[in-house]
Amino acid sequence: MESSEKARLNPPVFYSAAGLIFIILFFTAVFPDTANSVFQTAQAAIIQNGSWFYVLAVAIILLTVIFLGFSRYGTIKLGPDHAAPDYGKLTWFSMLFSAGMGIGLMFFGVAEPVMHYLAPPVAEVGTTEAAREAMKITFFHWGLHAWAIYAIVALILAFFAYRHGLPLTLRSALYPLIGQRIYGPIGHAVDVFAVIGTVFGVATSLGYGVAQINSGLGYLFDIPVSTMVQVMLIVGVTLLAIISVTTGLDKGIRRLSELNMGLAVLLLLFVLLMGPTVFLLQAFVQNTGAYVSEIVSNTFNLFAYEKTDWIGGWTVFYWGWWLSWAPFVGLFIARVSRGRTIREFVAGVLLVPAGFTLMWMTFFGNSAIDMIMNEGADRLADMVQNDVSVALFAFLERFPFSSFLSGLATVMVIVFFVTSSDSGSMVVDMLCSSGRDDTPVWQRIFWASGEGVVAIVLLLVGGLGALQTMTIASALPFTIVLMVATWGLIRALRVDVHKKDALQNNYLTASAVSNRNWKDRLHNIIDFPTKQVGQRFLKQVVAPAFKEVSEEMESSGLTVEISQDDDGQMAFRVVHGDEIDFVYQVFLTSHIQPAFIHADADTTDIDEEKKYYRAEVHLREGGQDYDILGWSRDAVIGDIIDHYHKHMHFLHVLR
Repeated sequence: MESSEKARLNPPVFYSAAGLIFIILFFTAVFPDTANSVFQTAQAAIIQNGSWFYVLAVAIILLTVIFLGFSRYGTIKLGPDHAAPDYGKLTWFSMLFSAGMGIGLMFFGVAEPVMHYLAPPVAEVGTTEAAREAMKITFFHWGLHAWAIYAIVALILAFFAYRHGLPLTLRSALYPLIGQRIYGPIGHAVDVFAVIGTVFGVATSLGYGVAQINSGLGYLFDIPVSTMVQVMLIVGVTLLAIISVTTGLDKGIRRLSELNMGLAVLLLLFVLLMGPTVFLLQAFVQNTGAYVSEIVSNTFNLFAYEKTDWIGGWTVFYWGWWLSWAPFVGLFIARVSRGRTIREFVAGVLLVPAGFTLMWMTFFGNSAIDMIMNEGADRLADMVQNDVSVALFAFLERFPFSSFLSGLATVMVIVFFVTSSDSGSMVVDMLCSSGRDDTPVWQRIFWASGEGVVAIVLLLVGGLGALQTMTIASALPFTIVLMVATWGLIRALRVDVHKKDALQNNYLTASAVSNRNWKDRLHNIIDFPTKQVGQRFLKQVVAPAFKEVSEEMESSGLTVEISQDDDGQMAFRVVHGDEIDFVYQVFLTSHIQPAFIHADADTTDIDEEKKYYRAEVHLREGGQDYDILGWSRDAVIGDIIDHYHKHMHFLHVLR
């Protein structure tokens, strides 16, 4: 019953978010010009007065993520110590790519490098230096900084949710600062903010994205580019997203992400092989070197002396956009990253997707610039300047099998939007359901269809620009919260490291705590106990040991809680009030007997006779990877006291 309760709606978040979304949508739809003016004024004020804060905050975020990944904190797992990743690396990368940036690459892979080449901030238009600067700027906007923003939000959420059992919602980021008050009005407000940002972020992207889909269909089938066609496309994408989100993360979103990753790799290889291959490989190496060598100066460059509005139109706009999407993408990345160490997480989220992104930008962007510079592709330049949504299709026109490539690109754009919509719906549903994703189907359908409705209304009344501006402007207060939450994460990681230090050399072998002779010890090692033997051990040894220690502790004024469930798990908890409780658990876990025991057995059909059981010790941090089955009651008591001693030393270090 408790699990069922947790999977239901969190009414304060659900109704508050839905009501505010309706009010903002109504205001933007009825008064689009007024809304656009208000939001534009707010954004202009932020860019003029707060661009330095955006730039500094993103720099701090990048440095923090790199530090966490390659410091001693990198060995801490996003989950219990015994946790294993939920997904293989290829599936994990595919979902990161699809949710985080895939659609942006389809939209801007050709357009942004060409736009920077045609209008560079400092170089002369049409020169080799303009081409070089165009790729440097594109790398800067789509590289490590963007993924670091996603990574820090995901790290904060995954650490507190999977390591400390807090809800997988944005409120948990504030736990080090306000403690249990995250379950009150402050926590509700943070989650409502995340819901609104996610819904409008996905809806505005969906509204703009159908323009590119419409362009692709127009190129292939002469379908007119019109508002009604785009409304129909939104309906179609939304229906596909509903189907995907109702099938769940492991089927719908996962399979679509893997499909799109495969298609993206094929398209990337085609452009490389059919384009100027050697030049593109040289450019990728040189672009990467230039990006790395100038990353510090570019990170802090505000054009303070040049007095240009270029940075507001590009860099600060991008930082605001990535920050506004961070609650959605960060929560999704956290959901699929359980069980990985922080070091593995940082390498996977920061380096691999960024590397693929930069390769994509080189192969598409440098190819397009080369066409304009050396092949006289003036039409491509004109089309990019006039309508960004057709840039990709104008680019693919110059390759063999252009109709097929444009069809493939259109399918990819559609699938990317479906994965963005269904993953966004899943995230919003989790935010409104205390972090649970096993919610009723109607809730997922509600949010998936709601994003489509919002996109259609804004498209019809011309309010997409206003909402995009509002979403980016909302990144300012979120950035302030994120800075504080990052500080809280480092504080919490420091506690975990101290605890890990206190648990060093925690493995207490039977030979150290038992007076039995060597033959008894040997049989304990080579025997393969059954489930019944394990259950008897829990009942006859562990339970009396727990009781004896608890009685002694309670006589000294401590509060001890002992529990047992039907799955072979016993827990011993010493309550420490405001300080961290001590937890000692024994899990009865099944394992497959070694192959030499059943050499002729069919491993595809494992029955109970081919299993053996271990009584494994788990602490608050997770499994400690050793077995106490066969120990005496005094040995178990000694192990409890040993760990409690280390826990008290850990609390002493924290004070």
